[in-house]
Amino acid sequence: MAILPALALPPASAAELTPKQEQVWREQIKAALFVPDPLPALAPETHSRFEPAPGVLAERVTYATEFGMRVPAILYLPKERRGKVPALIVVNGHGGDKYSWYAFYSGVLYARGGAAVLTYDPAGEGERNSERKSGTRAHDKVEPPRELAQRLGGLMMTDVMQAVSYVSQRPEVDARRIGAMGYSMGSFVLSLACAVETRLRACVLVGGGNLDGPGEYWDKSKPMCQGIPYQSLAFLGDRAAAVYALHASRGPTLVYNGLQDGTVSITTHGKPFFDDLYRRTEELRGSSKGLFQYEFTEGAHRPYFVTRPVARWLERQLDFPNWTEADIAALPVTHISEWAKANGVELDRLYSSEDREGGTPALGTGIPALSRKDLSVFTPEQWEREKNRLIHESWLRQAKAAIAAH
Repeated sequence: MAILPALALPPASAAELTPKQEQVWREQIKAALFVPDPLPALAPETHSRFEPAPGVLAERVTYATEFGMRVPAILYLPKERRGKVPALIVVNGHGGDKYSWYAFYSGVLYARGGAAVLTYDPAGEGERNSERKSGTRAHDKVEPPRELAQRLGGLMMTDVMQAVSYVSQRPEVDARRIGAMGYSMGSFVLSLACAVETRLRACVLVGGGNLDGPGEYWDKSKPMCQGIPYQSLAFLGDRAAAVYALHASRGPTLVYNGLQDGTVSITTHGKPFFDDLYRRTEELRGSSKGLFQYEFTEGAHRPYFVTRPVARWLERQLDFPNWTEADIAALPVTHISEWAKANGVELDRLYSSEDREGGTPALGTGIPALSRKDLSVFTPEQWEREKNRLIHESWLRQAKAAIAAH
């Protein structure tokens, strides 16, 4: 598969921001982060099926990403369907994977609403971890050369784009109604993926989306998966405005944050920051048509896509078969720390406090606690046989070989 060479075009002004320039930007972003063009052949496989909750079916699946590696994922589906359904893709934060509470909670919740939901293991986590563990943040280890971090950022984008390819080819799914939801690190990955992946109808960024300028939060954040990849987009000029201008051409975007979120600097990058970012994006595009929406609530760093306001926004964009906005408004909520304690659900210790994920008022009730056995694509024996096509270290070896070869 070919890798596009980096392009060296000057940043566009509003007068130059034509569909052709937008396409150049998309190609530049993919080239800077070594996203394969064309994308790898998908080669999807369904390994087994189970019923995680009444009215919800699930499939344990894999599909291809870069260098022939495989992505383990769970696809949640409504048991009863009338016609094709919308789809949602969950993009995890640091340490998160398909085992994370908010991943399987989203899967069951939105499948009840009538959507297909795909959750997958990011690089270095879950079944892509060399010890089959979660919460390891294994991909954060800084390794030279700089290009390796650019490639890691591109791998994470590729994983999102391959997820879009996967749900698009499912016979149950309406390919015109696919959305994606990213939390924390996932908000960063998805902010870039939603700028270049035009098959996505709707994009939700929570616990982030506050893309800023040179030397600020995102440039200084985790270098391998965020900082260096973001720095590598300096050719865009005003990177944040350019990224969100591309979002506006693709489809609706919602950025939703807690005002007390100091983890990703929402406490200093709050409403005035977004007001200015919106203004700059509008100036760049020469129009406010289709620009991202941004909203805030009380609370800190949380996966707000499991909450009522975001679900209502998604209903307006994707038209869930089993819900109306009125239905969503009437659904009860679950206090996550109480639910986790009652059901033996493990929360990430870095985010489990009441002012973070523990205090999340998640939409719906009666979501079951799914086990690692439930959510593993492979048995331990199968995983041992397959791990060289799954784990982050295998990708690293091939990425380093590709760097050495040019």
